[in-house]
Order: sequence, then C-alpha cells, then structure tokens
Amino acid sequence: MLLVEYGNAELSIQTQADLLSLNRSSLYYKPVPPSPEEIRLKHRIDELYTRHSFMGYRTIAAIMNREGDAIHPNTVRRYMREMGIMAIFPGPNLSKRDLQHRIYPYLLRKLSITAPDQVWSVDITYIRMKQGWMYLYAVMDWYSRFIVDWQLDQSLEIDFVLETMKRALARRVPSIVNSDQGSHFTSPKYIDLLKEKEIRISMDGKGRATDNIVIERFWRSLKYNEIYINEYGSPRETRQGVGGYIHLHNHYLPHQSLQNHTPAAVYNQEVMLLSTSD
Repeated sequence: MLLVEYGNAELSIQTQADLLSLNRSSLYYKPVPPSPEEIRLKHRIDELYTRHSFMGYRTIAAIMNREGDAIHPNTVRRYMREMGIMAIFPGPNLSKRDLQHRIYPYLLRKLSITAPDQVWSVDITYIRMKQGWMYLYAVMDWYSRFIVDWQLDQSLEIDFVLETMKRALARRVPSIVNSDQGSHFTSPKYIDLLKEKEIRISMDGKGRATDNIVIERFWRSLKYNEIYINEYGSPRETRQGVGGYIHLHNHYLPHQSLQNHTPAAVYNQEVMLLSTSD
C-alpha cells in the first residue's frame, strides 16, 4: 500500500483518496484473473476460428456444445469480441451517420499489386498462453508477405496499435492500408494517422475475412507452427516465441508464392519476381 508522507506523518488512505478525488475502494481493487475454464474455452474458440475463419459465433457455439461444452452462443460472441476475433464496432453512443464517415470501401478487389509498399495489410489476433492470452498486432506488406512491424500487448487498448503503426510509418509509407472495420481501425486517432501520410484507407466488407487473406494465412501458419505446439508461461516467453517465428518467416523460410524467395528479399527488392502478386 502506497502512503504519501506529509511532514513526518503519513496520510491515511481516506485522506489520500480525498486529495486525489478518488473512490477509496478503487485503491484496493485488484483485477480478477480469468478462470481456467474461461481460458480453456477461449483457446478452443481460437482453434476453431483459426481453422475456419468463415465460422460465426453461432456455428462455433454449436460445435462446442456438440463436443460437450455447454456454452451459450451469446457467451461465445462475448468471448470472441474480447479476443479480438469478432470485430468490435463503436458503441451505440455513436450515430450511424458518424460511423459511416469512418467506414471506407474495399479497394483491393481486382487491384494488381505489383510492388512493395503498395498495400499493407493490418490485423489483430489472439495469442494464447498457458495461463491466459495476449493480443498481436501486425503490419504486413501484401506484395512480399514481409512483416513490417508487430507488437504484443495484454490489453486491446488502441495505444499498442498506434505505437506500432507509427514505428512502421517512420521507415516506409504505403499507398494503401487495408484492415477490417473494427473499432481500432475506425478510431479517429488511427484514421488521422494514416491521413497525415496521405495513405488511402481500405476496409474489408463486414464479415468478409477473405478480404484480408494474406494476413489471415500468416495467422494460421503462426498458430499451427508456433503457438499451438508451445505453452508459453509468461508474456516474455510469448514475445520470444512470436518474435522468433516472425524472424523465421521474414528472413529464412522460402515462400512458394514468392518463387521460393524470402519475404525480406522481396520486400527489400534484393530479388525481382517474374510475375506480379495479387
């Protein structure tokens, strides 16, 4: 318990709360960790959604009930929103008219993507740990499949998204950035950041995971080849594991879609592809 000294005396908790205009009960609050059952259920939801990203919460709930988990579809929906799997849209306090100003059309349909930094794909995914989970935000160059930047956080607050995007834009600036319609990507802070760089904004159609297919494929390979075969015991272990796999993906593994070159070689234009990427 932290006490503030006043002269040679210690102020009581009540006095400190009054001075800081805080409710005294808030000084004693400790976040309640998720139960083992909630962790298990969220891990299973992540597995099902990673395997079949077209499945909605009702389908996932039906499968889990068939497997023996008595879980209500509304609980699955809430968990998916907490996990960042289901796009979290701005709340009802925003009018539809205001929200429409933040929804942008999908620009990639029939677009020929022929060079690095023409299109970046961004997304957030759930990363499981033995005793909980974290959230991974990544920026991927669509043409080369190169992970330009990434960051893990234990919260879905927007700050880690903005920090990562600012780092990426300090090095390179794309023509288009594509995302889903979630609250992070319809936030005025995020949109203004892209507009300052004169970047065109593209957004997936609502419920269309295939519109951002390149990063969805990366999530799948990351989880099957790294996340699901390890049980991370801490955020530090998780960052080490994810960071190691991203380095492997960028700099070592040959990609068939890149004519067996690495994403880093293509992104840095050390090699030239014989045909365009789409």
